[in-house]
Amino acid sequence: MPLYLGIDTSNYTTSTAVYNSSSRSVFQSKKLLPVKDGELGLRQSDAVFHHVKQFSEVLSSLKLFDDSITAIGVSNAPRRIEGSYMPCFLVGETIAESMAAACGARIYKTSHQAGHILAALYSCGMTKLIYSDKPFLAFHVSGGTTDCLLAVPDKNEVISVKEVSTSLDLKAGQLIDRVGVMLGLKFPCGKALEALANQSTARFKIKPTLKDGCCCLSGVENKCAKMLSDGASKCDIALFVLKYIEAVIFEMTKYALSVYGDMKVIYAGGVMSDMLIRDKLALSFDAYFAEPEFSCDNAVGTAIYAAVKDGCIL
Repeated sequence: MPLYLGIDTSNYTTSTAVYNSSSRSVFQSKKLLPVKDGELGLRQSDAVFHHVKQFSEVLSSLKLFDDSITAIGVSNAPRRIEGSYMPCFLVGETIAESMAAACGARIYKTSHQAGHILAALYSCGMTKLIYSDKPFLAFHVSGGTTDCLLAVPDKNEVISVKEVSTSLDLKAGQLIDRVGVMLGLKFPCGKALEALANQSTARFKIKPTLKDGCCCLSGVENKCAKMLSDGASKCDIALFVLKYIEAVIFEMTKYALSVYGDMKVIYAGGVMSDMLIRDKLALSFDAYFAEPEFSCDNAVGTAIYAAVKDGCIL
């Protein structure tokens, strides 16, 4: 019963997961890093400290024995591009290397972004794309990225990606958190902002402007601040933010398909767990979404990566 352990120590979540190749099932354990009320994130030094402090608690929830682990997959960088580095990923990489040495398991390293895409493929039942010779579009929409990517199956990297378009300023997750804190919500604000937006019955006509498929989101934060000062309800502001992001992702998708032709579109990343953002996309494209527990930061994708690199057929 080969078991594959996944580890991901992103900027806001300590994550572990295990993929059972016999049952083709996963179990995950994760815990958000603590952020003080009113603050918009953590310094890297604080993120590293909290990962070290809570990793053993997260890992022990998996109830694994060292000799049951066949291989370990770990994210060691945000993206697989030159210069992509965050100290928090060093925690997971160091622990993975230590565990692999102690229990004789093989170790495979990938990026946080690839982990998100692989977790989404597993969640929506589309792992067959890993073994296809056809490219697909993959969106990674989170606090650190708003990227539209051309994903191509790759024997060495499982999947390789090429950036099609991105956000030129604020990322979608940053926008959600900044507006959420503006409205008095606790960071990270995604779930609370969605719950607030569900109370609104407002309708908005939104047509974002893109440049070569790329978007800009900082003006939306300013618009929300003005709406608040003008007396707009908090639930209407929350809905406006989410529907604006939906419109942006829609236009980015449409642009990419116009360039590369019709293909499947996989939406991954914490922002894409918001059900209010999915409606128009699901109706308009050959679209596939990760379930919320596989959209937000998790280690399922790194476990899947280890399994595939080790020769498993999902």
